[in-house]
Amino acid sequence: MQLSDQHPFVAHATKDSHLIRAFVGHRPAITPVWFMRQAGRSLPEYRALREGSSMLDACLDPALVSEITLQPVRRHGVDAAIFFSDIVVPLMLAGIDVRIVAGRGPVFSQPVRAGADIARVTAIDPQTVTERGGPIIEAVRRTTEMLAAESVTRGTPLPLIGFAGAPFTLAAYLVEGGPSKDHLAARRLIHEDPAGWDALTQWLADISGRFLALQIEAGASAAQLFDSWAGSLSPRLYRQAALPASARALAHVRQIEPPADSGMLRVPLSHFGVGTGDLLADIASLDLDVVGIDHRIDLDEALERVGREVTVQGNLDPAMLFAPAEVRAAEVSRIIAAGKVARAHVFNLGHGVPPETDPDVLTDLVTMVHDAR
Repeated sequence: MQLSDQHPFVAHATKDSHLIRAFVGHRPAITPVWFMRQAGRSLPEYRALREGSSMLDACLDPALVSEITLQPVRRHGVDAAIFFSDIVVPLMLAGIDVRIVAGRGPVFSQPVRAGADIARVTAIDPQTVTERGGPIIEAVRRTTEMLAAESVTRGTPLPLIGFAGAPFTLAAYLVEGGPSKDHLAARRLIHEDPAGWDALTQWLADISGRFLALQIEAGASAAQLFDSWAGSLSPRLYRQAALPASARALAHVRQIEPPADSGMLRVPLSHFGVGTGDLLADIASLDLDVVGIDHRIDLDEALERVGREVTVQGNLDPAMLFAPAEVRAAEVSRIIAAGKVARAHVFNLGHGVPPETDPDVLTDLVTMVHDAR
């Protein structure tokens, strides 16, 4: 599929934005910055807007999604919006019974722990995500129109980044039935039933891949695959049990061509994993434009593992948001200096924004990054 010239790449000039230029390997005049979980509980306006609505209901309300997605763009002056969603939304669209329990996270009524369970869920056609994705399409459309208006005010294009969970992380939630500290049940299934695990993660790759493609086709200008739990795997097990499914998920977006007159070669893709320092070389072997680095490894060491021909993203320790301003400033300077070795660098945290963060600290951080040279 080739996107039309009505896509924000052309219609809203997002191909010329600081973020997209950095994603594809150029060095814009400023270091672009955005934050994982920049929209959400750290913002009082978010808490006020979400009052009385459940997380999953909010994720399927286009008006609510678009407003939440724009809140940090307006407040902090970041260079991109990340689509407000949850990694379990595509599973819900596929018909999996899931709810988000306050203080715990996603909980599944029927965990997937045996061959019959795997057969039950993989019998669902992944196309269901696309067929039921109307609210997502509308939310992306609204969001990109709002970003276009904000771009006029800011005097620079503002792209939307699409969002999805990686197959391993989704599988870990499904098998455990909810959050887990060690993901023992998921790792056990990998060894007990490798064929069943493969069937499950390949199915999840199609679920996530279609969810990402849906967002790109509706107007997102890039996509990021999040693998929250990949760090629980050894490099050997990651290559065996997670990497092939992540590649399959990303391939859904790789089938989408940018508008013919955009001058772009492909839609930019990013991948971020938590605790994946030992996996970075394997992650960089995926067909990616950007590799996200978490805070558990220094950026210069990460670059030795991923190579210089990829854009790196990261990696301020979120704890630095609570440090003295001068300590935070020194760390920002160190990270930006390290990022100059890569072909391009997008500043971000090494994980998501903690809910206790003072929003003014994030706003000041954006200014600090933009002013750095």
